[in-house]
Amino acid sequence: MMIKLWMVTSLQLAELFVSSVVHLLYGFYIFSSAVAGDISQKLSDYLFKSNVVINDAGEFDQNQSNVEGLPPIVLVHGIFGFGKGRLGGLSYFGGAEKKDERVLVPDLGSLTSIYDRARELFYYLKGGRVDFGEEHSEACGHSRFGREYGKGEYPEWDEDHPIHFVGHSAGAQVVRVLQQMLADKAFEGFEETNENWVLSVTSLSGAFNGTTRTYLDGMRTDDGISMKPICLLQLCRIGVIMYDWLDISWLKTYYNFGFDHFNISWKKTGVRGLVDCLMGNTGPFATGDWILPDLTIQGSTSLNSNLQTFPSTYYFSYATRRTRRIMGMTIPSGVLGIHPMLFLRVFQMSQWRFPQDVSPPYKGYRDEEWQENDGALNTVSMTHPRLPVEHPSRFIRSDSECQTLQPGIWYYKIVEADHITFIVNRERAGVQFDLIYDSIFQRCRKHVFRKIPQTLPNQSPRSPRSPH
Repeated sequence: MMIKLWMVTSLQLAELFVSSVVHLLYGFYIFSSAVAGDISQKLSDYLFKSNVVINDAGEFDQNQSNVEGLPPIVLVHGIFGFGKGRLGGLSYFGGAEKKDERVLVPDLGSLTSIYDRARELFYYLKGGRVDFGEEHSEACGHSRFGREYGKGEYPEWDEDHPIHFVGHSAGAQVVRVLQQMLADKAFEGFEETNENWVLSVTSLSGAFNGTTRTYLDGMRTDDGISMKPICLLQLCRIGVIMYDWLDISWLKTYYNFGFDHFNISWKKTGVRGLVDCLMGNTGPFATGDWILPDLTIQGSTSLNSNLQTFPSTYYFSYATRRTRRIMGMTIPSGVLGIHPMLFLRVFQMSQWRFPQDVSPPYKGYRDEEWQENDGALNTVSMTHPRLPVEHPSRFIRSDSECQTLQPGIWYYKIVEADHITFIVNRERAGVQFDLIYDSIFQRCRKHVFRKIPQTLPNQSPRSPRSPH
């Protein structure tokens, strides 16, 4: 018995070591690539003076007069993600934002809760200082107010000037929470908001119903809120606390986890504050106001219980998978097509079994339904909101089936890809990268509208036509 216990413990520690090294190396690769690219760009700018005109917002001033009437397409990153202005010139969406004339890529907290990120996204667009809400801030132990966004990226945003949202991973759930907040008029001083401020929502590997990976990484299966004492997430927690406590300005300029409103910096808390955070007495990990509890099946079910699919908004979802069924078993679909950082998790998630001594996360739960995955999320979780009640949906095989869309229905498509195929490194996806993003942007511009189709740049107005 002792020998068996020793062997299991040894295997768990070995898996933890391998996972930690792989994730650390990938993080270092991304960070060093960003720094190298930034240095190269600055050197190039110094040696060869650029003649490109930059506007006050720091963006290329191209066809500005042609795009003023277009609703912005807002790309919302997922967990550990970043927006424009972080990691030098690196693009989280692999440069997809250059495919359309009016795309915004906000930089939100990479590990902050879905709630906090939704609040931040609103003020990024509308302008002003982020207000997390008095009740929420007091309950979670952080400052009520956060970053100042000035006039905002789209201050005219309202029902007559709605927005298209595209969310990757947890970013899709952020958009859903934001839309519900708009419907609930949850922003003080903005009583005119409603759900129709959102024209369309497109999810790319969206985290709608949670993921079993959270349990593999260290979340407890019995509550979906707390962490195991020894796990990958505990190492992550320590690293994030140290990063924010040290508060090295140039590092945080490159990358920020988004916990500034918790005031973890040594300048504000001193050594005692660091000890309190590490001991789990204060900070986001103590109160549960960070993103992982929102990504467990229990956390997602709780979050979804307050979220609606609205009848005037268009919804589309790309669900990804890197597994296949053979003789009744789910296994990874090859080796070369799966990113090295994700391969172990693809295999582990395909063999996942909820512990028998723990109550299942919801009534009717079946392990088999959660085994197809993309290395980060389960495919069943990405198609459309299912928990605690299933929302209207329609499975499609081809984008051509979406020429005529109905609002209030989640159209979803299954794509053979892992969780990071369509972000950061577009070369991995090859032609599939262009096919996915071209279809997303074309759908936003040509097939999704409430009144009349907008006039595209360099195109004369057409007579109105109905999407139905």
